Parts: sequence; structure tokens; C-alpha cells
Amino acid sequence: MKIRPIQHSDNAVNREHAALGIPPSDADRIATPRWRSMPVLLLGTLVLLAGLVYTIGHLDTASQSQFAGVAQRVLTSPEFWAAVAVGFAAQAIDGALGMAYGISSTTFLIGTGASPAAASAAVHIAEVFTTGFSGASHFKLGNVDKKLFRRLVIPGVIGGVAGAYLLTSIDGKLLKPFIAAYLLILGLVILRKAFLGSRPRPQGELKHVSKLALTGGFVDAVGGGGWGPVVTSTLVGRGNDPRTTIGSVNAAEFFIALATGGAFLLWAEVDHWILIAGLIFGGLFAAPFAAVLVKKLSTRTLLWLVGSLISLLSCYNLYKALA
Repeated sequence: MKIRPIQHSDNAVNREHAALGIPPSDADRIATPRWRSMPVLLLGTLVLLAGLVYTIGHLDTASQSQFAGVAQRVLTSPEFWAAVAVGFAAQAIDGALGMAYGISSTTFLIGTGASPAAASAAVHIAEVFTTGFSGASHFKLGNVDKKLFRRLVIPGVIGGVAGAYLLTSIDGKLLKPFIAAYLLILGLVILRKAFLGSRPRPQGELKHVSKLALTGGFVDAVGGGGWGPVVTSTLVGRGNDPRTTIGSVNAAEFFIALATGGAFLLWAEVDHWILIAGLIFGGLFAAPFAAVLVKKLSTRTLLWLVGSLISLLSCYNLYKALA
């Protein structure tokens, strides 16, 4: 759930992020909540709950029994609670580092036995809801370079749809070793950032943006994540303005997630709604823990931990796929 702050503070954490070549953190926003908005949020939650109770209460007996059966099946499903844990951990990581939600959640889901297509579909359908809010906010506050956005969105969508088609056209067992290897490479890239950092080059004319977006969309769909690490890190590393880069890439990401998720719904039988519900449910409660992670651990330490965890899990998944 990549809902990131729209304007990032110039604090020690984000200066460290800039030195390491990764997006800003959510922690400055999480650590200082807008208490004035809390009554509104509470009222909205109560209204939604009241509406849900009212709707269920006015269903016929058969519909109520069916709803109760579905709810019991979801809440007693080990897959649901595994996805909740994955969504929680991935959102906490993404909130602290500003990236790696898709990589983390896909790596975990494949480790639990989900096929590459199921894992990527679950992640992208869950991301539609969050990237939409994020992209709209960036547009509203002027963080989107419209020219860069246009150069990103169409090739990114094409790459995402092509990746989804490939993933749904080939036996998942055959693809698992390649997906695990790809995630292992991304884990090693994160470790490299922890060790070396990334010094942005002086900004010049942005070249090959369409090719970068096409590649980013494709590997994001096939691997279940990677749009941010591939596209954002590359553009910022070239010296592009971080604020408009992050805003433009996040705004484009909604369309990539929407197209990719729609492609999975069209070409694959998405019967993993329990995983999708678990990812969303788990992510809802993770945001405060991102602030705790940033407060207790340095960004470089977090990169070491996340990169090592993703690399080790990918090695294990690669071993299982080849065994």
C-alpha cells in the first residue's frame, strides 16, 4: 500500500534516503499525525460500520447465512492470516523505506506456495486502491511533471499488460525459478544501495524514458513488484528532481496497477481474493510501525535487513523451484 506523503520534510531521515538513492520515507508524516482530522476519520469509520450493519440486517435470511458463511471461511482461513501478516510487514517496510512493497509481498506470497501469477495479481489489485489515492494527491499538489508522466504511463501500461500476459500464458511452475531469480537480483540491488549508496549525476536531458517505463512495467507485472525501484531510482540517479520524479512515477503507477490488475482479471481466473483481502487488511494497521522502524533503526540498517531477507527468501524459493 504505497500511500506516501505528498511533501516530504527535509529531515535527517530523508537526507539519508537521498544519499542512498531511495525515495523519501513516510515516517515524518506518521510520527506527527494531524489530530484535527481524527474526529472526521472516526466519524467516517462509524458511518461505514453503521451502513454495513444496516445492510446486513435488512438482508433476507438466506443472504445473511451466505454472508456469515463467507465471513467465517475468510476469518478461519490460514491463507487470509498469512496474507494479513505479509501485507502488514510489506507496508511497514514500504512506509519506512519508501519502496519495496511489491517486492516484499510477492517474495513472501511465493514463499507461502502461491503461484507467480496469483501473487502478482493479488499485489496489483491491492495496489489499485492505494496508488489511486497517492497519484491523485500528487496531481492536486503539483508534484507531477505532466511531460514526464505522459512519457511514463503509456509504455508502462504496455509493459505491465505484456508481463501479465506472459505470466498467465506460461505454467507457473516453469516461471517460479525465473521469478525467484529476479527477486533475488532486486534483493541484491537493495543490499548494494545499503553498502554503496547512489550519488545522483548532474541532471541533463532525460533519455530513454519510454524504454525505462516499458521495462519497469514489464518486470513489475512479471515479478509482482519493481516499478518504484527500477523507474524512480533510475530517474533520481540520473539527477532528475526527486519531488516531481516521485510524484510522476507514483501517478503513473496507478494506471500500471489498474492495467495489470485488469489484465490478470481478463486472462487468469483470479480466485485468490482471500490473499487480496488479507494484503489490504494487514496494510491498514502497519503505518505507525514504519515510524517505529525509522526511529529505532537507521535507513542503512533497514536496507541491510530488507535486502538480506528478500535475498534469503528468494534463494529458498529458487531452491524449492529447482528441487
